[in-house]
Amino acid sequence: MQEDCRITLGQLSERINLSQTPCWRRLKKLEDSGLIAGYRANIDKKKAGYSVVGFSQVSLNDHTPGNTDHFEQIIHNFDWVLMCYCTAGSGDYILQIIAKNLDEFYERITEIRRIQSVGSIQTSVGIKEVKWTNRVPVRPSR
Repeated sequence: MQEDCRITLGQLSERINLSQTPCWRRLKKLEDSGLIAGYRANIDKKKAGYSVVGFSQVSLNDHTPGNTDHFEQIIHNFDWVLMCYCTAGSGDYILQIIAKNLDEFYERITEIRRIQSVGSIQTSVGIKEVKWTNRVPVRPSR
């Protein structure tokens, strides 16, 4: 399913050597349990016009729950932030940001810098995508 979520139930049942009804039940169980969280298309960033991908480590100057909640809420509203993780270590958050060009990327970093609790940002710009996946390794249970 991770390789091709458009596969038909018949094709899937053939691939795993299971008839369609039990295959459908297993698939439904995975969906109901939340292990399969949804189905989506993978969009090519470059073909969509986003030639710049950057990774910004953000440190907050105030770590009160109100400020961290406020920061996270603002980040949720930026559709150009593809990923945000709260981290342990030298920074508080790591963000993946896309932009059409470096000027737009600078504007986006500036927008983040203007968030009240942001103390510092350290940014790296990707120059070549070596690997990208959203596939999670799944091993058969023993």
